[in-house]
This record gives sequence, structure tokens and C-alpha cells, in this order.
Amino acid sequence: MEGLGQLISWATRAGEDDVQGEAGENPSAHVDATRHRCFPAEVDDIGLPLTIQASTCMDAFVSKKRRRSSPSDVDRNIISAPLVVDDDESTDFKLAVLASLHPELDHPCLLEALLAFDGSVERASDWLKKEQSSKRPQKKLAAVRYQSSFTSYTLPRKESEQSQTKPPRITQKGKTLHLYSPEDVEKHTPCSIIHNFLPSEEADALLRELLNEVPTFGRQSFKLFDNVVQSPHTMCFYVDSWDEAEQQKTEYVYNGSHVEDVRRTLPEMAKVSRKVQDTVNSEILRRIEHFQGGERLKYQSAREWTPNASFVNCYDGGAESVGYHSDQMTYLGPRAVIGSLSLGVAREFRVRKIVARDEEDGGGGGGGGGGDATARADAEGQIAIHLPHNSLLVMHAGMQEEWKHSIAPAAAIDPHPLAGRKRINVTYRHYKPSLHPRFTPRCACGVAAVLRCVQRKRATRGRYMWMCHAGYSAGREGDGCGFFKWAEFDEEGEPVWEERKGG
Repeated sequence: MEGLGQLISWATRAGEDDVQGEAGENPSAHVDATRHRCFPAEVDDIGLPLTIQASTCMDAFVSKKRRRSSPSDVDRNIISAPLVVDDDESTDFKLAVLASLHPELDHPCLLEALLAFDGSVERASDWLKKEQSSKRPQKKLAAVRYQSSFTSYTLPRKESEQSQTKPPRITQKGKTLHLYSPEDVEKHTPCSIIHNFLPSEEADALLRELLNEVPTFGRQSFKLFDNVVQSPHTMCFYVDSWDEAEQQKTEYVYNGSHVEDVRRTLPEMAKVSRKVQDTVNSEILRRIEHFQGGERLKYQSAREWTPNASFVNCYDGGAESVGYHSDQMTYLGPRAVIGSLSLGVAREFRVRKIVARDEEDGGGGGGGGGGDATARADAEGQIAIHLPHNSLLVMHAGMQEEWKHSIAPAAAIDPHPLAGRKRINVTYRHYKPSLHPRFTPRCACGVAAVLRCVQRKRATRGRYMWMCHAGYSAGREGDGCGFFKWAEFDEEGEPVWEERKGG
């Protein structure tokens, strides 16, 4: 999670790896005009390159108003020149090339065409030219900040796609693909996003309420590889009543220990919570209908999602971040759904699909070093979802089991009129009564066990397990007792406890 209960990876290292992978080996160059590729010329105060990614160039193409090209405007020699783009180029770069060739088309339309022709810029461009000559594309709206990914074109389907619905892979190893439109986000990730979620006055009121709280937020301390570390951002935990707050302080366990600062939900937070609840439930039903074939996932609850707890995170400046992680499911259960409301400065929410060790070419050998782990993590590249002020991101069922997410360090940010350099996000969650700590297993350390999902090993991937969590407590010595037990759930994702079997 972006708050408690996470194993925080080294965000700075991840950010540097991402920047190196995107910027290439020549960070001093400004622009290679012949390839439309942008590179950083400076570094920020923490040493991260001020990366101007290829997608930024692409976005400039997309959002910029252009007049329609006419034959008299175009050099005939350029049209007849062969188009050669290396297949190994990033998706962002290919989209930038297509955007320069077809400036009147939206970015989502270009992406659809690129996917239909297996990443071939030449074939996609040829097809778009034919379509444009045969029918007039829909007129673009004046406001292009959030674009639709549906176009007036009917894209051809490959024969291999006739018998399967699995979308083609759009990411590349070591690359970051940037998604902006809600249609692209929900198509390529288990998330959906709603821009301008609240009326502006209501969003500002909530932001002001939370900005007053931020100075009292704290950093979580936990143990990682025998070192006590702190989270690279501040946070606080809120529940709906003082009784629940007392339970959280004395009974619930995160990273092997109790939380001392638990507060009651603030008035504006409570007001917004109902709107989040209605929208998230609507998005869940839409997701099931359009992306899950009308069926719920195994262990996905049919009950209404009702938020009763929230973590509020504050990222003050571009250096504050959180590394790749999956949210802790101990009190949420399988197939958890989380609603995350962003306020203040816009930041990148990066997601990466988890690749099992034995799904990679060459298996999981090679000594199991850190390099191998990084290679596996990069196997499908990563996707950046841009979260502007007043946007609601819904992480749907299956997100925590099959994907990891992070808030990447930002080399440069645009200050917000109210929040300045701060980004605040409220992650609304539903804590299941059936997963209260009085029901969950305890290990030999006397600590409530943590619920995890097998993510890397194909043979048991998708199974849930209870494990000792004491080893992550900053105030404890040793690595815990090693407790392990397979978890069992019914079709609705409710736990099946040993004492209830056969009763």
C-alpha cells in the first residue's frame, strides 16, 4: 500500500534505473531532431536526471492544436521517402513518430493502430493514410486534456486474435509507457480513473482540511534486511469512530507492530467517502461487464464495497516517493478493491505486472541474485498513469495479487495553487469484519500473522498464505519464527477457519 503494511523497495534506486533506461547513455544531449527523441540536460538536487521522456514529446504532439495538413503543405519528396523505424524502439518513440506523420489524429487512435500492426510504424502509418483517404475522421473536441481512446476507425484484427481476447503486450523491457486517457488506463491495467471527480470547491475544501493535518503526519519505521528504515513519505491512518481507532491501536498489527497514531475520519473526508463508495461500486460492475466477461473473479466478493478506513499519504516535493509494492491484504482479504483520491501536485503512479520466475525465458536460474530479480521485474516494462489533482483511481480486484505499484520520484513538478509542492492521496479501503485480528492466526511470536499471495512461483501462484510478520518490526530482534500456513477462502473471499469446518 502507499501507507502502512508495505515492504518499501528502494524508490531512489528504482527511479534512477527507470531514468537510465529511458534516457540512454547520453544525458547531456538535448534533442536528436532526426529521431524526435528528448534527453535530459540537467539533474535535480537529489541527483536524478531531469528526464524529458519521449512520451513528453508525444504529449506535446497530442495536446497541441494543429491545422489540418493539405497536399500543398507537404513536401512530396518527404511523403515518398521510405519510413524506417527500428522495431526495438520504445512504444513512446513510435507514437511520437506516428504523431508527427498524422498530427490530426488523437494519441489513442495512433496507439490502437500501432497495436494492430504489432508495433510496425510503417504498416500502421500506411493503414491510417488509407483510412483517412476513404473516410473523414471525427472532428476533435476543443478540450484535449483527457482524450478518448475510441476512434471512428475499425482496426483490423490479426488471425491470432480471433480465438483469444488477451490484449497484446504494449510495454517493453526496461521502458515506461505513459497512459493519459481513462480508456487506455482501464484497457491495459486493472485500474480505472475518473478525472475531475469532485466539484472543484469540494476538492479544494478536502485539500485544505488535509493540509492542516499534514504537519502532524509521521513516517513509518520498519525493519528491512536487518536495517531499520523509514518510509520516504509521511502518512496517517483514519477510521470512522473513536472505538475503531482504539481497536486499531491495540489489536491491529502492521509490519509486526501496533500503530500509535490513529485518528477519526475528518468531516470533509467523511462527506467525500460516500461519493467514493458510489463511484467505486459503479466501476466494479462496469469492470465485471466489460473486462471480465460478466463474471466475478474467484474470491471476488459480490457484496457492496463500503469504505471504513483510509490511509492518507503526503508526498512533499519530487524526492518523496514509494517503491514498488503490493498493498497488504491481511484485513482486506483476496481480490481487494481500493479507491485512491489524488489532491494537489500531479504525480506518476507506475504499475508493473508481476512475472513468475519460471515464466521468463531461461527460467529462474542464474544464482538468484539481485540482477536476476531486476531482470524479471523489468520483463514487461512498466506503465505510468498520470494522476492530476482531483482524480479518483480505482484499483480493481486482482491488482494486489498480480501487479505492483509505486509513486516514482519526480525530477520536476508543477506547484499547485493550494498545495504547493505537496501531493496528498486518500486511499479508501474496506476492512472485513471476518478478518479482524481476533480471528486471524497468530504465530509463535505472539503476533497476528500477515496474509500474502504467492506471486512468483507458477506452481502455487495465486494461493494465499498466513506468515509470521514479526521480523519486520523495528522494535524486535531476529527474523521471526518462520510461521507459515495456507489460507482458505470461500468463493466470496470470506475466510474459512479450521474451527468452522464441518460445523
